Amino acid sequence: MTKELKVYFSMFRIRFNHNLQYRAVVLGAVLKGFLWAMMEVLGYLAIYRMGGDRLPMELSRTVSYVWAHESFIVLFSVVFGDGEIFSAIRSGEVVYDLARPVGLYGRWYCQSASNRLSFALVNCLPVLILGALMPKPYGLTLPGSAAQVFLFLVSALLAFGVTVAMAMLMYVSLFYFISQRGIRIMVRVVTSFFSGGVVPLPFFPEPIRRAAELLPFGSMQNMPLQIFCGNINGSQALRGIGLQVFWLWAMVFLGWLAMRRATGKVVSFGG
Repeated sequence: MTKELKVYFSMFRIRFNHNLQYRAVVLGAVLKGFLWAMMEVLGYLAIYRMGGDRLPMELSRTVSYVWAHESFIVLFSVVFGDGEIFSAIRSGEVVYDLARPVGLYGRWYCQSASNRLSFALVNCLPVLILGALMPKPYGLTLPGSAAQVFLFLVSALLAFGVTVAMAMLMYVSLFYFISQRGIRIMVRVVTSFFSGGVVPLPFFPEPIRRAAELLPFGSMQNMPLQIFCGNINGSQALRGIGLQVFWLWAMVFLGWLAMRRATGKVVSFGG
C-alpha cells in the first residue's frame, strides 16, 4: 500500500469511528427505517390487491426490495452527512484542504464514503432483522443462495462507489454557485427517483426504465436491490455489474477532472 493510500485509509477510519459515537441518532434511524418500510409495504399490499397480476414484480420481491431499500438507504444516498464539505466550500475554508499534502478529491471521497458506511453498518442490520422477523406478506425474503448473496455484495460495493462519485460531482458544482440548497434538493430528487429510491425501476414505463438503467442512476441502488430481492440474477446480474464497473470508473475520472479544473480557479486572499 502506497503512502497516499495509507493516508486515505487513516482518514476513512477516523471519520468512521467518529460517526459511531452518536448512538441516539442511530436508534432514531433504525426506528424511522422500520416504520417507513412498514408504511411502504402496506401501500404496496393495497396496490397488489387491486391489480397484482398486472404488475412487473412479484409481491414478495417488491416487499423485499422495500425492506432492503430502507436498510441500505444511507449507503446509497447521494446527499447525506457531508455538512463539513458544504461548509468548507461556502466559507472558503477549502483553501486549507488545498494546502494539505493530500489530493482533495481523494480526501473528500474517503470522508464522504466513511460518513455513509458508518451509519449504514449500524442501521442496516437491525432493520433487516426486523423485516425478516415480520410475518408474510409483510416481511422480507432473504437471498436464497450463496451466489445471490455474493452478487449482491459485489453490486452493492460498486453501487456505493458510484453513489459517492456522484456526490463528488455535486461538491464540485458548488464551487460555481453561491447557494448550495437548490443543488442539494435537485440532486436528491433526481438521483433518488431515477435510481429506484421512490419506485422500483421495473414499475417505470419501458422507455424511461431503459434510459434510467443505462445511465449511472441504474448502477446505484437499483442494481444491488434488484439482485437482493431476486428480480435480477444470472447473466443479467453480471451484465449489470459490468455496467456498474464502467460507471464507477467514468464517474471517478470525470469527478477528478472537474475537481482539478474547479480548484485551479480558487483564489485565497491574504495568504
